[in-house]
Amino acid sequence: MRVTIATEPAPGHENEDFAAATANAVILLDGAGLSGVDDGGCIHGVAWYVRRLGAELIAGLTHQPSSSLAQILADAIDHVAASHNKTCDLNHPGTPSSTVVMIDINGPSLRYLVLADSALVINELGKQHVISDGREADIGRRHRRAMDAIPADTAAHDDARRAYVETLRAYRNHPGGFWVAAADPQAASEALTGEVDKRRVESLLLLSDGASRPADRFGLMTWDEIAEMVSTAGCPALLRKVRDAENSDPRGRRWPRGKIHDDATVVYCDFR
Repeated sequence: MRVTIATEPAPGHENEDFAAATANAVILLDGAGLSGVDDGGCIHGVAWYVRRLGAELIAGLTHQPSSSLAQILADAIDHVAASHNKTCDLNHPGTPSSTVVMIDINGPSLRYLVLADSALVINELGKQHVISDGREADIGRRHRRAMDAIPADTAAHDDARRAYVETLRAYRNHPGGFWVAAADPQAASEALTGEVDKRRVESLLLLSDGASRPADRFGLMTWDEIAEMVSTAGCPALLRKVRDAENSDPRGRRWPRGKIHDDATVVYCDFR
């Protein structure tokens, strides 16, 4: 397996995505701290959280090969929570959190786990699977109309985004809402999991929601076209496509969105 990773923070911001690969595992995390409202009750921040969680996941995938991916994720969430529960308010509704994509290729099957709205694209012989948890997007569509009606880079849009974020917090990691890795290991049991025959897999794409925008937010490309672009032109080509599209719509009129620019990370795994 050949792995290529490209990541680019939103302009002027610290990168809150994290990706890593070993001989037998690949992970992608997209930090989700609901920034712009408050500090989330944590003195460390989202970038710290995703790096700590990423290290715990790699350790779990390396040292617990017989464990389920959900159990590895639950243990990792628990360990990170224990490392800062004495200094931070982990019950705060905005405590740092993350999406998770995990791939384990240690056995005859390729096992995967997807939690929240990062995307996994599995390209098999003659077949493509796109796996992403759409619960946050479904809930967001119910509540984002006021924010989307206001041009970005205005005080009114900032106010509407804060109200939108506060509304989403009531749904995060609650039954009937959506789930992310934060401080509650129970979130791991809500992840999408499965496995495919490793012998049939040609390639994988792991994308943060900032990198998947050309397909699922902007409607500029199909998933097949994204896979083809990355396989022929490389991961940076997709990130340039994202930034070009964002820059062409600086006030969010064509594609209303909470953040004009978002952190973008893509991981490409070539099995051929």
